[in-house]
Amino acid sequence: MNLNHASTCPKEDLDHIMAHTEGLWEELRGESIFITGGTGFFGRWLLESFAEANRRYGLGARIVALSRDPEAFRRKAPHLASDPAIRLHAGDVCSFEFPGGTFSHVIHAATESATHLNEESPLRMLEVAVDGTRRALQFAVQGGARNFLLTSSGAVYGKQPPEMTHMPETFSGAPDLMSPASAYAEGKRVAELLCALYHREYGLNAKIARGFAFVGPHLPLDAHFAIGNFVRDALAGNTLKITGDGTPQRSYLYAADLAVWLWTILLRGQSCHPYNVGSEDAISISGLAEAVCSALNPQAKVVTACTPQRDCPAQRYVPSTKRATTELGLRPTIGLAQSLQRTAAWHARAACDKP
Repeated sequence: MNLNHASTCPKEDLDHIMAHTEGLWEELRGESIFITGGTGFFGRWLLESFAEANRRYGLGARIVALSRDPEAFRRKAPHLASDPAIRLHAGDVCSFEFPGGTFSHVIHAATESATHLNEESPLRMLEVAVDGTRRALQFAVQGGARNFLLTSSGAVYGKQPPEMTHMPETFSGAPDLMSPASAYAEGKRVAELLCALYHREYGLNAKIARGFAFVGPHLPLDAHFAIGNFVRDALAGNTLKITGDGTPQRSYLYAADLAVWLWTILLRGQSCHPYNVGSEDAISISGLAEAVCSALNPQAKVVTACTPQRDCPAQRYVPSTKRATTELGLRPTIGLAQSLQRTAAWHARAACDKP
């Protein structure tokens, strides 16, 4: 099998993950892991890096990945589906039958597209976030797991105050409870609370990773992610269109760094002690579009729908990662320009590989 096929993560990225997690993997030797959301962006990077570490270090570990459609996943990632250490388990995250055996670690990375479900069925969004987390926690307890990782979101903080440049984990803001658009964020807040309750009731070590914005291979280019849309249009030679005024600020962590952070939080993080996961290097949406053009297609044009208004407070979604840095030694190591180039190169290979 060609492991350099574009459906895999780039070898240089897997080498990067291994170099920054080398001391972590012994805890998983001979163990069994269960993961929900293994077919999503986070899940793919976790499965790819697990498979690499399992081979490289001879861990003799195995992972069971929950999937609503195992056959579709086999077509999408045949190298993972055929890995003897990876087994797909069919089921819905809210109602899946528990696989037999004992598991030392459970990773709950399943989530729905916030924009898609919040627009069409916010109630379903809330149900999936809450009921899916409860089901995963129930399985962790029954399966004898010692450690549980919830991939939460920076959305739990609600709007970032304009005077706050970087949101710390201690910020006690909250989404608007009267807005249906808050279903995703409130679902994640309840999911975190459930982790705290299961920790208290059953002694489960519940680790929480609050994700912000990311870029890298496997990130969809046709979803609601501005950075993915910009990469798509730059590669196609199209105009990069900004629907607003381009002033909101975001920051982007590369996917290989993301995998390092998630494994480290699972294996070294404190229970019920959330960690922001992201980059502190803020950039406006307009600046992001220009950065994408500079890195991928200098001839591409950027069009902004609205003119920025004077004296408007800054809209930010940027984390403070001091806790992850000081407690776990985590920090971004791959900058935005290189992240964009690696992402574009992977998608270009994927396009060439299509029949």
